[in-house]
Amino acid sequence: MSISDLYSSGKHKQEIGHFASIVKIAKVDGIISEGEQELLDRASKKLNISEEEYTLILKTPEKFPVNSPVSYDERIERLYLLTKMIFADEEVAKEEVGILRKIALALNFSDKNVEKVCDEAIHLVLNDNDLDDFTAAIKNVNIN
Repeated sequence: MSISDLYSSGKHKQEIGHFASIVKIAKVDGIISEGEQELLDRASKKLNISEEEYTLILKTPEKFPVNSPVSYDERIERLYLLTKMIFADEEVAKEEVGILRKIALALNFSDKNVEKVCDEAIHLVLNDNDLDDFTAAIKNVNIN
């Protein structure tokens, strides 16, 4: 196995873990809404999730670890996509926010800042900020 094979399989594990995190948020209320389903479908394509993986992750998302990316910008992008999932059904459940905070910790956001970072993430997505504005704002609130 070459180094590029190891990298791509490691990268794919991160993508699977990220997709499982998105599914966890979508399933928190026991129902996957039409908006959530559309976001799941788009995310699965973007993350190169096969149909077989999609089905397995949808059934048991808790079996897949988060596998945080090393890049700070990639971790912020993951937070952005997860936060968008919270709003996909146009309702924000307390449980979804709790899961978002746990996943943010798994994405290596500081436990001192995770609440502030997640609150800002929710505010930014609620106000329809794009990824660039989201990234800049999260970097401003996530100061150690």
